[in-house]
Amino acid sequence: MKKKYTRSTVDNELLKFTGKKESDFIHSDPWRVLRIQGEFVDGFDALAGIGPCISIFGSARTERDNYYYRAAEKTAALLADKGVGVITGGGPGIMEAANKGAYEAGGVSIGCNIELPFEQETNEYQTISLEFHYFFVRKMIFVKYSVGYIIFPGGFGTLDELFEALTLAQTDKIEHFPIALFGSKYWKGLLDWIDVCLLEKHCTISPRDKELYRIVNTPEETVNYVIDIINEIM
Repeated sequence: MKKKYTRSTVDNELLKFTGKKESDFIHSDPWRVLRIQGEFVDGFDALAGIGPCISIFGSARTERDNYYYRAAEKTAALLADKGVGVITGGGPGIMEAANKGAYEAGGVSIGCNIELPFEQETNEYQTISLEFHYFFVRKMIFVKYSVGYIIFPGGFGTLDELFEALTLAQTDKIEHFPIALFGSKYWKGLLDWIDVCLLEKHCTISPRDKELYRIVNTPEETVNYVIDIINEIM
């Protein structure tokens, strides 16, 4: 049985088809456009001049005693030590770990929380906290203010951020900033599928596309990789 949510979200109202006649939309959609514009303005205003940041993604379900939680916390702390800020989705799990590592190391720790049908509790380790109603506005903020992505194990949302970044880099819509996939054991199945299905069997990507990302396995390796690339492009 499909899970039904009783609470609607702003994104849901924007994207659903209601079957109403066009004239009904004239009275509502322009106001949505203004609200979307307001979210962009608030995000740009809050993050103007923050300096280089890395976006860290991963599962909200990762427990605090999990290896990947501790690794994300240490990675963020190492980035903060090098003067690089951290941006996350602002929630629990890997997001909390990354914000905590940066925050406790005295660095910039940004959380971009999103309205969901089930409430996502904002973690407490943030120097700047933003709230978004629209996923696409939030994703724009991640890309605009990041000079690299670190992808820890996660679910659909994490994969969405990963493949959007790869698509933007592949099509030259963004600078080819570092995209690090943390944990070779976790990502092996996906990367094997990319190699066999996309590259070898169907030729839907080119061999050069594999250079858009790198597998990393320790916080130190991760930070060294992203910092080296950042130094080249900045």
